[in-house]
Amino acid sequence: MERLKVDYILIELQKLFPNAHCELTHRNAYEMSVAVILSAQTTDASVNRVTPALFEAYPTVEKLANANQKDVEGYIASLGLYRNKARQITGFAKKVVSDFQGEVPRTMEELTTLSGVGRKCANVILAECYQVPSLAVDTHVSRISRRLGLCFQKDDVDTIERKLRKKIPEDRWIKTHHQMIFFGRYLCHARNPECYHCPFVNGCHEKHKNLNTPKE
Repeated sequence: MERLKVDYILIELQKLFPNAHCELTHRNAYEMSVAVILSAQTTDASVNRVTPALFEAYPTVEKLANANQKDVEGYIASLGLYRNKARQITGFAKKVVSDFQGEVPRTMEELTTLSGVGRKCANVILAECYQVPSLAVDTHVSRISRRLGLCFQKDDVDTIERKLRKKIPEDRWIKTHHQMIFFGRYLCHARNPECYHCPFVNGCHEKHKNLNTPKE
């Protein structure tokens, strides 16, 4: 198995997904924050199905801060863990209003004081809303990092983020984050990855490669 060089990985990801982007529908930092909190353990597509009605009912962070949690649950009931998520997004809104004058904060330290916002969510908000160089590690990014040898199999998400930040140029963090997500979402799936047309297959650490092309 060959060792994949970071420069090669970045070049090939750019070829595969030059237009990779955030697929959570949003118009501002408030909507982005709520969407990324809701996206935990579910798909972006599922979140995008519920947020139009949610944001129509609660168009501002102040409206959501004053919302009844049971009412909010009704808008997101199709999502997994919806009761917990309703509590998180209303708690998030309350603290943004009470502690940050209704504006979603712009630092990791402040963002991670908010309900439902861990380091991964904060990195997404910083990158998407404020263009702060950030590299969020979700399930796709962590899986791809392990398979491509960018980290050890045993590394946790914080360790993976730290290693990626060292290996990838800072001006590529945001783009590479999106490209790794697209790669994991549309080609290097958790199950049945499409190894037969992957440019990294010879250096991949996946034990069970799928090298058979699909039958017509």
